[in-house]
Amino acid sequence: MTTATSPVARPANERRRGGSIAWHVGALAVLAVVLYPVIWVLGASFKPSKDIIASLDLLPAEPVWANFSGLADGISGISVSSFFVNSLTYAVLAVVGVVLSSSLTAYAFAKIRFAGRNLLFTLMIGTLLLPYHVLLIPQYVLFRKLELIDTLVPLVAGKFLAVEAFFVFLMVQFMRGLPRELDEAARLDGCGHLRIYWSIVLPLCRPALITSAIFTFINAWNDFMGPLIYLNTPSKYTVSLGLMMFRDQEGISDYGSMIAMSLVALVPVIAFFMAFQRYLIDGMATSGLK
Repeated sequence: MTTATSPVARPANERRRGGSIAWHVGALAVLAVVLYPVIWVLGASFKPSKDIIASLDLLPAEPVWANFSGLADGISGISVSSFFVNSLTYAVLAVVGVVLSSSLTAYAFAKIRFAGRNLLFTLMIGTLLLPYHVLLIPQYVLFRKLELIDTLVPLVAGKFLAVEAFFVFLMVQFMRGLPRELDEAARLDGCGHLRIYWSIVLPLCRPALITSAIFTFINAWNDFMGPLIYLNTPSKYTVSLGLMMFRDQEGISDYGSMIAMSLVALVPVIAFFMAFQRYLIDGMATSGLK
């Protein structure tokens, strides 16, 4: 036995179907705009250098592999792999420094009561308003007097001193949401602040820690201003400075190799994000349940 659709329900269904189609078309249009730069870079990496500027085609008419094969030759006698090793070292040290120092500082602000806590926390949040360029000159003078220029120390020292106020604030807000009964139960078992921080708070703060690690890795990998100021030896350059060398090499801009290297430079960032995305989702789903 079949039932006929009422005349009132039919227009409503058609309106919903039309709205759904319009929403999907709009979403696809936005996706095309967002993906256009990625597709352009992918296509330009297979174009000869002269066609990258002269041609407006999104994809190459005759793909070439010379841009990628040229990366094996290096730049000015420096292998491209050295740039990646330097960037990876910088990014890993930055992640370790931010996660350890920011979480320890956040624990002090969130779990320990001491005189001037609110004032110090407010001053720390106030540092977010300071432009990076305001601190650049005094920091450079300080590290120059310490003879630390042309090393990674000026780039990672602040990471181990909890100067990243945003990540400290993120972890403080997360730790304040944890039940205080867990701390009280740990103190009854004889645990001190260090044991509570390491064995109880850190495992429950995994979503905040992984979020901080992801953003820190991306920021350090893409950092250009810091290495430009503090690194002078080309063999110590990061990927961002290595890309600049393609532009200045013998006064000729090798756009093809530069774009090919920039495309390859995206691989570690995407791999890092994909590797930790699962732990981020799992941590958000299970935090506080164990």
